[in-house]
Amino acid sequence: MRSLIRALALTLLPFLAVTLTAQSHTTKSAKRNPHANTAPAAPTPEQAQKFLDDAEHQLSDLADQQQRADWINETYITDDTDALATDANSELSAVTTKLALDAKQFNGVALAPVYERKLHLLKLQLVLPTPSDPALLREENTLKTDMQSTYGKGKYCPQSKPGTCYDLTAMEKLMGESRDPDELKDLWIGWHKVSPPMRPKFTRFVELANQGAREQGYADMGALWRSGYDMPPDAFAADVDRLWDQVRPLYLSLHAYVRSQLIKNYGPSAVPADGPLPAHLLGNMWAQDWSQIYPIVKPQTDAAAYDLDKVLSEKKVDAQGMVHYGENFFKSVGFAPLPKTFWERSLFTKPADRDVVCHASAWDLDNREDVRLKMCIQIRGEDFVTVHHELGHNFYQLAYRNQPYFFKDSANDGVHEAIGDTIALSVTPDYLHKVGLLDQVPPTSSDIPFLLHKALEKVAFLPFGLLIDQWRWKVYSGEIKPADYNKSWWELRRKYQGIAPPVERSEADFDPGAKFHVAANVPYTRYFLAAIYQFQFHRALCKEAGFTGPLNRCSIYGNKAAGAKLNSMLQLGKSKPWQQAFMTMMGEDKADASAILDYFAPLKTWLDEQNAKNGVKVGW
Repeated sequence: MRSLIRALALTLLPFLAVTLTAQSHTTKSAKRNPHANTAPAAPTPEQAQKFLDDAEHQLSDLADQQQRADWINETYITDDTDALATDANSELSAVTTKLALDAKQFNGVALAPVYERKLHLLKLQLVLPTPSDPALLREENTLKTDMQSTYGKGKYCPQSKPGTCYDLTAMEKLMGESRDPDELKDLWIGWHKVSPPMRPKFTRFVELANQGAREQGYADMGALWRSGYDMPPDAFAADVDRLWDQVRPLYLSLHAYVRSQLIKNYGPSAVPADGPLPAHLLGNMWAQDWSQIYPIVKPQTDAAAYDLDKVLSEKKVDAQGMVHYGENFFKSVGFAPLPKTFWERSLFTKPADRDVVCHASAWDLDNREDVRLKMCIQIRGEDFVTVHHELGHNFYQLAYRNQPYFFKDSANDGVHEAIGDTIALSVTPDYLHKVGLLDQVPPTSSDIPFLLHKALEKVAFLPFGLLIDQWRWKVYSGEIKPADYNKSWWELRRKYQGIAPPVERSEADFDPGAKFHVAANVPYTRYFLAAIYQFQFHRALCKEAGFTGPLNRCSIYGNKAAGAKLNSMLQLGKSKPWQQAFMTMMGEDKADASAILDYFAPLKTWLDEQNAKNGVKVGW
């Protein structure tokens, strides 16, 4: 042992001598130069600009790789593609996290407005902020991939039907068609068994996401998300509340009317006369879209209305045909056709030989023109609208493709969601007649049935679009503890939606995870905003088109002037605050829910008359 110590000492002596000599030189140098230990010079605007230019180039390349890995993973779910997606997401997260942290050194540097905005957006690049510790970063991305894949592979095999298993697509179809309350309850319970295994993963995921957000300088993950709207996070939350207050009376009238009709169909023992609606009886797994129960709640004077599901079936429209209708609408208002690669590389139907994430989504794989649609299309009216919505994302992506990387996005994430739905509002009877799906345009007497059907889709969604992130914001802030995840979820669903589960729920359940956007960490307030924005956009575009009739009768199909006005905003991408983008297209710089009230004004009057006539209580 002594020989070893002596040998080490002899080995280290030369290094110690060099070190001491260096220290001696440093000390002498410091004496000669009293400013040697002062702080380094502040970074210059030129350094900041070079940093941002380099960051854009690096992130653009990594984003392409990540998108391709995610595309393969979501369209071919295996352990290997899970690992590849985790690797790509981890690398992008790590680099983005480092760049966002490095960007802090340029705080306070005087920059040209374009670079100042890029610096701000760089700090907000991560929807999923990750800890700087590589091990924790990978753990967080692994948890996200695991939860998303658990959701994508989810199936329910009812004991009453040995050998039969339903994936989510099949269950959604049955939920929309069945009127057997026992079958609907069974399907609802069956799907919600998919998510409890996610609960411990989600709990840990929240811890890691919050750590990543705090390293970026935000109070928590929710505060980071709310910072992406060109206004302070608390001001944004207050603005969302303002919009909900505007539309809540319309929702309450619809809720009361629907409850009265469900009682007629299922009886008072199944639906309480003055309570919340049973979640499984509304035609949708999450009770977020009630349009599938229109046959139950439709007005008696419905003879002239049309059934788009039936129309599509009778016209023998296939999945690709559905997409062509959507593309043709955008072409009719002046947009160029989709690239050839879109048709070669998109996924329109569910493959029979593998698991895929069927949740509809639009993709931009190269930040240039490799846009794609991923969707397990069913030939029904709901999917006809969804196709228009998703293509709205794709045409938006193509419109801003010439912007710098940091600006290749929508004015805010709610705007991206709203564009396709704005077009879908032009899917009127007149439009369907023009494209040959309806033989004749229904008379104005059909407007109430039409508006009711639309309200079951649009208005019914509003509180659901709001509450998911209300729940997550409270989870991330710590107001909702892990021990109360499910209890708080259903408290919010009752508060905002007036919805109750069909069976007793407990903390052994994890019902939030039964919604894709929770499992996959996709912010959801964007969908609430989109539901407001689309009517505001529609009203402005109809005005540009010179339309003066009822807003629900307006279609901008074929109107190049309206298309040009729309494109004037889309081309901006995220280069301007959303308020300025709104001004470009509409001459307004504030979100306003009055347009949705204008659109549904005739229906609101009719609903209130029906509720009063039948002595229906409004609220729960």
